[in-house]
Amino acid sequence: MTATTKSGEKGGLRSFFTGRERKSYTNPYLAGALLGLVMFLSFLLSGNGLGASGGVNRIVVFFEDLLFPGHVDRTPYLIDMAGGTLNPLDSWIVLVVFGVILGGFVSGWVNGRLKVEVGKGPQISRRQRLMMAFTGGAIMGYGARFARGCTSGQALSGGATLSVGSWVLMFAIFGSAYGLAYFVRRLWN
Repeated sequence: MTATTKSGEKGGLRSFFTGRERKSYTNPYLAGALLGLVMFLSFLLSGNGLGASGGVNRIVVFFEDLLFPGHVDRTPYLIDMAGGTLNPLDSWIVLVVFGVILGGFVSGWVNGRLKVEVGKGPQISRRQRLMMAFTGGAIMGYGARFARGCTSGQALSGGATLSVGSWVLMFAIFGSAYGLAYFVRRLWN
């Protein structure tokens, strides 16, 4: 498989994925309106909002059930997802996770932004940036499971249904991020 690059020369598979012309970003107001439409359709067609942590959790439980089925069958929280003959991947939210991954990949490819990179400031190393990203992701992942829902589910689904708890949580998250930004600003400057 070959692709033609910007300069007109033929390239290989790598060029097919990364050699596309970069397009400008979508207007944020239009993107917000489209996201609202997707949220409305999600509630209308499936009766559920959008979120990702439940799907990721089910994928983890799938592998846990493959390796330690006895543990899954003895843990009340896991029995509802994978106990006995239940398949944890047999849920709409798992499809949402794979759809987000596939959609992000296709969007990056179509708009010429598909590349592997580590965004960081000039004052930290790549390794430090990756460690900070992993640490932050682990904290957010733990919080999402502890709260039984992720920030996207809270902000999009809970916010769309005008849940007071979701709005309080999002103000707390944004306020905390603003306060923490002072201490981690060197990662970007």
